[in-house]
Amino acid sequence: MESKQERISWLKKLRQKHRLSVRDEHDDSEVWYMHISPLNIVAGFFSLVLILFIVILTTVAYTPILDLIPGYPGNKSREMLVENIVRLDSLERQLASMQLFNENVTLIMQGKVPVTSTVGLQSDTLSRDKTLVARTAEDSLMRLQFEQGVLSQLGDPVSARRTLRANMELYTPARGVVSSHFDPKQNRFGIEVATATNQQIMSVADGTVVLSVWTPDDGYVIQIQHPNNLISVYKHCARALLSQGARVKSGEVIGYTGEGLSGDQGKGTFSFELWQNGSPVDPESYIVF
Repeated sequence: MESKQERISWLKKLRQKHRLSVRDEHDDSEVWYMHISPLNIVAGFFSLVLILFIVILTTVAYTPILDLIPGYPGNKSREMLVENIVRLDSLERQLASMQLFNENVTLIMQGKVPVTSTVGLQSDTLSRDKTLVARTAEDSLMRLQFEQGVLSQLGDPVSARRTLRANMELYTPARGVVSSHFDPKQNRFGIEVATATNQQIMSVADGTVVLSVWTPDDGYVIQIQHPNNLISVYKHCARALLSQGARVKSGEVIGYTGEGLSGDQGKGTFSFELWQNGSPVDPESYIVF
């Protein structure tokens, strides 16, 4: 009973108003006054805290004040982060597209049919649907004309050899001993050179890299398009230093040889092909290895 009365008395004291006045210093007259209670003081204090919180939150949210604080990620930092994420996603799309393009070029050169790819509407990456590109009449006709042209020149490469010798001098791609010679009848459209491991491979002439890809059978394969419809092909490379689209000069290092086919330590192998006007030619007829 007493505790209840004490609580009632305590509440009355909180609500009890007191006179707060301002008096003149000289004549002690009352200038201003107001009635205030302890409860009003507590309510005013919490109201002031709430107003300060709202003001600070609004200032932080709608003004660039955070950018002025050293070491704090402000709005500009967040915008740059979002831009970098979008840019990275775009680079991933381009890389996937270029990789698919290189794989399709490799399939075409191997006489196979490339696959198509579609971009998923709910995915940020390229996804293959494994659908083969349908053959058309124009494609079959072009393939037949190309094969007939190659076969007609394989037995008589004299014209291609004369054109090649008359128009350019070729740089030796890698020094070594020729272990397998050019023989189109045996489907050897180039030569194999036994070299030292990690020996530099140089471009035979000025040109543009049209293919730089890794394959399970031939390792890194580099193809360079040169003037006069000449293409040089470098296979079994341990490393490729240039990517597709790069410009190269004659004698410029484009890669390094790998280990030998037999796995001998310190011995490497390197395959090299030359194609003139779509026909393979003997590299030993133009280059001293």
